[in-house]
Amino acid sequence: MKNRNTGESAARAALDARKQSGQEASSSSSDSPDSPRPFLGIQLSSRFPEKELIKLCRSLSSMLRANINTSDSLSYYGGSHPSALVRSTTAEINEHLRAGIPIEKAFEKTGRFDVKVLSLIKAGADSGQLARAFQSIGDRLKKESEFRKRMRKATLLPGIIIFALILLFVFSQLRVIPQIESIIMDIGQEPDPISAALFQISHVTQKIWIPFVTLLVMTVSSFLFIERIRSAVVFFLMGRWKLLRKLVMGLRQLLFVGSLEMLYSNGINLAKAVDISSLSLEGTPMYDEVRTAGKRYLETGLPFSEAIRKFTSCDAQVAHLISIGERSSSLDEQLRLLSTMYEEEVDQVIDDFTQIVNFLVLVLAGLLITLVFGGSFLPIFLMGPKMMSGQGL
Repeated sequence: MKNRNTGESAARAALDARKQSGQEASSSSSDSPDSPRPFLGIQLSSRFPEKELIKLCRSLSSMLRANINTSDSLSYYGGSHPSALVRSTTAEINEHLRAGIPIEKAFEKTGRFDVKVLSLIKAGADSGQLARAFQSIGDRLKKESEFRKRMRKATLLPGIIIFALILLFVFSQLRVIPQIESIIMDIGQEPDPISAALFQISHVTQKIWIPFVTLLVMTVSSFLFIERIRSAVVFFLMGRWKLLRKLVMGLRQLLFVGSLEMLYSNGINLAKAVDISSLSLEGTPMYDEVRTAGKRYLETGLPFSEAIRKFTSCDAQVAHLISIGERSSSLDEQLRLLSTMYEEEVDQVIDDFTQIVNFLVLVLAGLLITLVFGGSFLPIFLMGPKMMSGQGL
C-alpha cells in the first residue's frame, strides 16, 4: 500500500492543475469540430450507445485482467465488430493512446463519453486498477439500464393509454357532448344541474383544446429531450417527494463512494481521491459540495468526515462511517461497506419507486376513463326520460 500521508502539497498542486486543465479541456472541447453541439438545449451529436458501452467495458475488464494491454484489448474488441461506430471509436481511442495521450483523455477526445465514464476511467488509471474501473462502469450502466427498463415497463403502456384517453376525452367534448346538448335543446327540455355542468365543461374545452393539446405535447417533448428542463423538474419533485430524493441521492452517493473507495484502497491519497471522484458528480449540486469539502480537508486539516458533514448534503451515515474509518485507520473498509450498503439500498428504493409510479399512473388512467365515459353517457342516462317524454314516448 502506498503512503497516503505524504504528498498533500503535491495533491494541492494537482488540485490547482486540475482546475486549469479542466478549463483548457472545456475550451478545446467547445472548439473541436467533433465536440457535441447543442441545438435548443438538445444534444444532437452521437453518443456511444449504452448497450455497446456496457459490452465494451466488460470485455476490456476481462482482457485487462488477463494481462492483455489496453491498446491490444481495444484492437481485439473493435477490430471486427459489426458496428461501424464501435470500430471507428475504438480505433480513434487507440490512435490517441499510441500518441502517448492518457487513457481518459483518449476517450474524452472522441466526444462520445460523458464525464461520469471519464472520471471512473481516470480513477482506475490513477489507482492502477483500470480493469476494475471498466468493470465498475459496466456494472453501474447495467444497473441504470435495468432501472430505466423497469420504469418504462411501469409507465410506458399506461402512459400511452393516458395520452389516448386524453385525446378521446377531447373528442367527446368536441363531438359527442355538443350533439347530446343539441338534441336536448331541440326537444325544448332544460338540462338537469349535473348535465348542465357537463355541457359547460364541453363549452370550455371547445375554446381551449388547441392550446391545451399543444402545451401538453410541448411539455412532454421538453421533459424528454431537454436536459435542463428535465433536471429542473426532478429537482422540484425531489424537494416534495421523499422517495424520489432518496433514490436520486442514493445513486449519486453510490457513484461517489464507489469511485472514492476504488481510488483510496489502491493507494491514492485521500485529497486526490476526492478530487477525482467528485468528477463523477459533475452537473449535480453535490459536485460543488464535495469539492468544497475536499478543499477544506486539504487546506485546513479538518477531518474529512467533518468536512462531509458540514459542507455536503450526503446522508449522515456517510460522515459517520468515514469518521469510524479515520479513527480506526480502516477508511478503505468503511468506504467499501458504504458502497455495498448503497447498492442494496438503491435496489430496494428502485423497487418501491416503480411500484408507486405504476400505481399512480393506473389511478390517473382510471380517472380519465371515468371522465370520458361519464362525460359522454351520464347526460344520456340523466336526460333519457325527459328526451323520451319530449318525443311523446
